[in-house]
Amino acid sequence: MTDETIPGSAVSPALSARPGRFTEPLFRVIFGHQTPAGRRFDVILIVVILASVLAVMLDSVEALHGSFGRMFLVLEWIFTLAFTIEYLVRLAVVREPGRYARSFFGIVDLLSILPTYLSLILPGANTLLVIRILRILRIFRILKLVRYLGEANLLVRALMSSRRKIFVFIFSILALVVIFGSIMYLIEGPAAGFTSIPRSMYWAIVTLTTVGYGDISPTTPLGQMIAALIMIMGYGIIAVPTGIYTAELSQTLRREYDQRRCPQCGLAGHDSDASFCSGCGVRLDGDVED
Repeated sequence: MTDETIPGSAVSPALSARPGRFTEPLFRVIFGHQTPAGRRFDVILIVVILASVLAVMLDSVEALHGSFGRMFLVLEWIFTLAFTIEYLVRLAVVREPGRYARSFFGIVDLLSILPTYLSLILPGANTLLVIRILRILRIFRILKLVRYLGEANLLVRALMSSRRKIFVFIFSILALVVIFGSIMYLIEGPAAGFTSIPRSMYWAIVTLTTVGYGDISPTTPLGQMIAALIMIMGYGIIAVPTGIYTAELSQTLRREYDQRRCPQCGLAGHDSDASFCSGCGVRLDGDVED
């Protein structure tokens, strides 16, 4: 399986190399992970990405920022300029730069350099540079783990299939939160910290999810009884979306199982990356000969 067959990959059939003496070799290095030069480039890129994210994280430590703040700032700009040049080169070597810029990796590449430039206008925006960690997804190509993207797509399809049921569930929870929040605001009042209905709704969410921060708590017997009821209800409610998703995932797996059926002998249950039937050896995506 190549990048051209991966949904959401940085490379698609429309994003081929721009014809040219220099653009085609650069394209093979930057996007051709199957070549030795391409693999080395990806490995170096991932190391640099990890180093840049580590620098941002260390710079947030007050003690280190006080001692090495200037060094971290210099490193940040070095990394940003390097990633900017790399991004511009990627746009220059593809046949349709606009399509690459709108692809998943193209958007991530752009977002990984914008925070540094935004920090010139909005101080502290450079903290968002940790989004560069998403660029590590290219490791799927380097380690030849592309086949596992099929399993990830299976999970996404199951989630999308159950989205209506989950939406109804979330809407029901929001309705309960509004009701319980209003009741607790009426019973407890500002004296117990329930200063408004929105703040009481916050307490209801924290209690319903069994998190229980403890910053707000009921003091009256009736309020405590309602709180206990919400806690018990929370244990049952948490299991509902899990059951919905599990049921939909089972149906998706069953459909996937049926789709991987041999056209010759009818044997089902082949792996998603299988090309030939394990029973008769016929090609799974081919036509049956008469």
